[in-house]
Amino acid sequence: MSKDAPDNPGPPASGLSKETSGAMAAAIRLIFGFTLVSRVLGLGREVLTARVLGDTAVGSAFAAAFVVPNLFRRLFGEGALSAAFLPEYARLVKADPELSRRLASLILALLVLVSGSITLIAELGLLAVLRFAEPGESAALSIRLTMLMLPMMPMVCLTAILGGMLQAHGKFGPPAAAPVVLNVLMIAGCGVYFVSPKASGETVAYWVGSAAVLASVLQIVWSMAALRSLGDKARLTRDWRVARDSAMVVAARFGPVVVGLGALQLSTALDQLIAMWPIWVGPTMFGFPGPLDERSNSILAAASRFYQFPLGVFGLAVATAVFPLLSRAASDPREFAVTLRRGVRISLLVGLPAAVGLMLVADHLTHVMLAGGTQGGPGYRPDGVFRAAGVLTGFAPAVWAYSLNNVLTRAFYARGDTRTPMVVSLFSVGLNLALTLVLIWPLGEAGMAWAAAGSATFQFLLLHTLLRRRQGVVAFDDETARGCLGIAMCTAVMAGVLIAARFAMPTPLGWWGWAWQTGVLIVAGGGTFAVVALARRLPELRWLTQRGPTGGAGAYLSE
Repeated sequence: MSKDAPDNPGPPASGLSKETSGAMAAAIRLIFGFTLVSRVLGLGREVLTARVLGDTAVGSAFAAAFVVPNLFRRLFGEGALSAAFLPEYARLVKADPELSRRLASLILALLVLVSGSITLIAELGLLAVLRFAEPGESAALSIRLTMLMLPMMPMVCLTAILGGMLQAHGKFGPPAAAPVVLNVLMIAGCGVYFVSPKASGETVAYWVGSAAVLASVLQIVWSMAALRSLGDKARLTRDWRVARDSAMVVAARFGPVVVGLGALQLSTALDQLIAMWPIWVGPTMFGFPGPLDERSNSILAAASRFYQFPLGVFGLAVATAVFPLLSRAASDPREFAVTLRRGVRISLLVGLPAAVGLMLVADHLTHVMLAGGTQGGPGYRPDGVFRAAGVLTGFAPAVWAYSLNNVLTRAFYARGDTRTPMVVSLFSVGLNLALTLVLIWPLGEAGMAWAAAGSATFQFLLLHTLLRRRQGVVAFDDETARGCLGIAMCTAVMAGVLIAARFAMPTPLGWWGWAWQTGVLIVAGGGTFAVVALARRLPELRWLTQRGPTGGAGAYLSE
């Protein structure tokens, strides 16, 4: 495969073709719109769940149970299998549509078989633990909730692959909107608390978990309906015999990706184990009084949702939109390089100000979202709010790195290189675990957040360096660097305004005092960045408003 030589960085990001530029902008806007609705509902779901279950052992148990199916979704659905499957499927959609349908049918059948078997084995194992190990009350609750939500695992994996198929055909809206179903039903599940105020936290947790399982079924129905709307383009078939060669290509790519992403999911699982240590193991760690308690996992999970909001709304939208375009341009060094650079700059447009802004409003945001109201309603206790603010302050500085890592990783996948991201992931996991075991002792659960931020930054540096050395692609040429500097300058002005506003405002009195000040800070920060960016005429803003090709991004991708 031809590569740009490292000493010849190629054309600037502004040199992207009109068709590709418009297709990227149209896809980002579409995904952003649907994802914004979904993430707003998702944030509402998380805040409501946190308020209803509180910073308690029940809240920690529910958070841990909800993580388990999502680990497999990221690994087999949106993660390794998607990264291995989508480039080959997108290639066949153009080269051999019939073979693309057979490949998709084969992969979906194997996914159902493997994930279903894993789910059954896990359910039997957890049942044996409940029956024979006699765990404590809090640990038993965690196991029962995990058993309730484990059936989500094969269903969310299936939904993720169906979503990848839709994206390959330029249908970005349906997969981006699918999470809305999950969020609405889980919010409805939380309604049990308000309909029946005497219901225990455990009862509410079971209702919310059951709603999540039902939503997973409906997401499959939603995705299948969207595929049927494409007609023969994405029709599934039982005849997949001639798809074996393409399936072997997917399998060859899947191995390194599953190791790399599996390492990341292992890191998440280890973080979960450390956060749940007081519940699953006991109050001591390595023979010493542990730095965490039964509330730690609930606090960690709630705070992480706030930094994931801008990442999920915009960061993942850019990565999702750019992946099919990178796969399409994999054999064209010029188009590939400029597509990647534009994705990098658009990611930073939100990732950098979001990182700085979240750090400066962390205490206000967590107080408004998690603390009890003026009437002493459900919510976190004052020390729990303080601890959640510390966790958010640790996660926030690396929002830009999380966003760029998604884009850079997809650049490797689009070129068929799944080994390099795997190696980088392994190094990052090791660093994250080492930092976590060191930082939790002085910082508690906030140490886990700072460890994640540090390892994400390290991962970005490695990916950027190896992309240049192994693929010959310079992600940050001179023009891209100048564009990033412009975004950084706008962010610095925004930070100055936020700091001045915080000093000017009085000490908040009560929940409503925190609420109005949070509103002022968000409007002041966002408004300042927007005004300065418009005044400086940042090209990234213009790129996002470009019109797509006739027929939209879907028509362009399906050509």
